[in-house]
Amino acid sequence: MIRLAYPYALLGLLLLPLLLAFKRRQQPAAVSFPATQELAALPPSMMTRLRRLLPWLRAVVLILVVVALARPQQGLQVTKLYSEGIAIVMVVDISGSMRALDLPLNGQQQNRLAVVKHTFRQFVSGGRAELSGRGGDMIGMVTFARYADSISPLTLDHDTLLSLLDQVQIVSLTEEDGTAIGEAIALGIERLRDAKSTSKVMILLTDGANNAGETEPIEAAKIARAMGIKIYTIGTGTRGVAPVPVRTDDGRTVLRRMRVFIDERTLTDIATTTGGRYFRATDTSALQEIYGEINRLEKSANVLEHYQQYAERFAWFLLPALGLLLIEMLLMNTRLRTIP
Repeated sequence: MIRLAYPYALLGLLLLPLLLAFKRRQQPAAVSFPATQELAALPPSMMTRLRRLLPWLRAVVLILVVVALARPQQGLQVTKLYSEGIAIVMVVDISGSMRALDLPLNGQQQNRLAVVKHTFRQFVSGGRAELSGRGGDMIGMVTFARYADSISPLTLDHDTLLSLLDQVQIVSLTEEDGTAIGEAIALGIERLRDAKSTSKVMILLTDGANNAGETEPIEAAKIARAMGIKIYTIGTGTRGVAPVPVRTDDGRTVLRRMRVFIDERTLTDIATTTGGRYFRATDTSALQEIYGEINRLEKSANVLEHYQQYAERFAWFLLPALGLLLIEMLLMNTRLRTIP
């Protein structure tokens, strides 16, 4: 697709007949001969014929220059702009209990965070029948333990988001360990507050109960509801006890069976308060099915606009014009030179 950035420049073509007519009226100096009948009877030479084409060559040069001034541009590709859609903030628990090795992944027992990151990636980019990806949605990420931290603002650049996800680790310092669910929801609200999207969703994933921070989870949920934010909560981990890697005083890492406690009542209240749902994921497949269910519940309703990226193509006309002008000048000063 070709367009002209300055189409009004083509009005210059209307001046070409006037310029050519003015050129013809200019009579070159002549050399007197006693008689021209003999010369007129001679057949025109190749150079004579070529000289008659010079005005047309100049006209072509002028036409090419005028078209170049109109700035022709070529469309390269169509790009989609997402003017509406769903804004999603993923809120991920990275407390010490996420080290529990009670969820299988690729035939091996993995810690909870590894499985969460795996299914998070599938939810965002697709890869399974029920997880087709969220290509048109703005997605951000918050992590939390004792403190909440914003890892990524809302973005359509999902590759960068997933790159940041790869760097997320379980807290290693005891003073940073804990589960501040209320603080995490409050930070998620902050990320979603100014989103332009018609639908705002928070997916909160934890394996424990609120035991840190000054913000009560239910109070935070009420604020989210007032701002039109829907929260889906996911409790992750087996029921009963789970093997957890623990470092001993002598530096060794051993597995200890620890009791699992997820405050399902609070997570359910958070979800129902905001119009969302609570899910319990006791294994990898259940977590994938939960993401698939959220995928079906939260359909993107994007209004797509298309725009064309253009590349400047005036050189396609200007360079030939300069080339033809150079040829004309060479001919006028060599083979087609007139005397005087």
